[in-house]
This record gives sequence, C-alpha cells and structure tokens, in this order.
Amino acid sequence: MSKEENIDDLIKNNRLGEAALALDGLIATDPGDAEAWYLRGKVAWRMGERSRAVTCYEHAAGLDSSSPAGIALEQARDIEAFFNHDLLNP
Repeated sequence: MSKEENIDDLIKNNRLGEAALALDGLIATDPGDAEAWYLRGKVAWRMGERSRAVTCYEHAAGLDSSSPAGIALEQARDIEAFFNHDLLNP
C-alpha cells in the first residue's frame, strides 16, 4: 500500500488533520508529486479551505494534466461561481 493510499484511508475516515500533516510532509519531500497535491486539495476542500484547495488542484493539474485534479478544479470553480454570498448574508 502506497503512502497516498494510506492517506486516502485517513481522508475516508474523516481524519483530515492527520491526512493534511502527512500530505504536507510528502509535498515537502517531493514537490513534484501531483497525486499528493491533488489529495492535499481534497483535504483542504473538506476542511473548508476553498482557496487553498483550488491552489493545490491548480498545482497538481500543472504537474500532471491527466490528474483528477483537473476535474476537481473545474468542479470547485463551478461551485464558487454558483455560490452567491449576498443571498445568504443580506
């Protein structure tokens, strides 16, 4: 089982803080790891860190154009474009 698979298990079990720390370590060791950047974006999104998630997805997609980060980035941008802050906070 790869480190990314272990981290994906942490994400699935909602252990997001642990997953974020593990991914930050992987990225520090290998900044060219597109899968780690994608997973870091996934964790950031689930933690409510939307801007960081988009940045991570952009980075992952730039490193590997076939990464699922491209789809995640498109979906994140669609969600952000749809969301209207004025409707929720008059």
